[in-house]
Amino acid sequence: MTYIPPKVWKWEVGSGGKFASINRPTAGATHDKKLAKGNNPLQLHSLATPNGVKVTIMLEELIEMGFKDAEYDAYIVNIMEGDQFGKEFVDINPNSKIPALLDTSTTPPIRIFESGAILVYLAEKFKVLLPTNAAQRAEVMSWLMWQMGATPMLGGGFGHFYAYAPEKYQYPIDRYTMEVKRQLDVLDGQLANHPFIAGKEYSIADIAIWPWYGALVNNEVYDAAEFIEAHTYQNVVRWSHEIAQRPAVKRGRIVNKSWGNKEEQLIERHSQSDFKR
Repeated sequence: MTYIPPKVWKWEVGSGGKFASINRPTAGATHDKKLAKGNNPLQLHSLATPNGVKVTIMLEELIEMGFKDAEYDAYIVNIMEGDQFGKEFVDINPNSKIPALLDTSTTPPIRIFESGAILVYLAEKFKVLLPTNAAQRAEVMSWLMWQMGATPMLGGGFGHFYAYAPEKYQYPIDRYTMEVKRQLDVLDGQLANHPFIAGKEYSIADIAIWPWYGALVNNEVYDAAEFIEAHTYQNVVRWSHEIAQRPAVKRGRIVNKSWGNKEEQLIERHSQSDFKR
């Protein structure tokens, strides 16, 4: 039956598939909940979804480079239980999404939310992974913004309708599959001529894009690699495998992870010794 939108849309509690329990049309805190606090300069509240993994990879890359001030405490935010609607979390991120970062090395502490903003903040704070040359910086920032604009089509579009929607319909799946394949073609063309997304050097552009598109072609999200013929994007596959071998990436991708193989889970992170299990 064809859906006819009503004159005025009304929210039906419980509609929306897998994430119905946390989706709502209003913002703001729903309950009081204090956030845990550690002793490191940076306090991260997150989850090992692709957006969360961007930030933990970035922090681990900084630590790999020897920046002691990049040490961080990472606490898990259980989005399925609504932790993101607790008052102290909302104070850091009024958008109630992970990740959220608090830099306590300043007075007063600085809050940063939205994964792309966190990557830029950290890159500028430590003066790495974001070139100072105007042309190179513009290239990195362009690809970072590309990821911000493109990925909702992958996650909220393709991922939702292909993997999570309570009912499968051809139109949205076809529409978003076409767009995701176009995006992969964009990346594949760029990586045909460059070892990294923005050129010769690894940057925050790679850190932003890899957790989404690397995971997609490696069949780590949505179980869709065969469906989208991921193997045909050979340059993306090459790049995704190379990034996956970086020590900081191996560490960062398991922080705040509470599912999958036990050896690939690190619920909380407070120091490098947490990885020695």
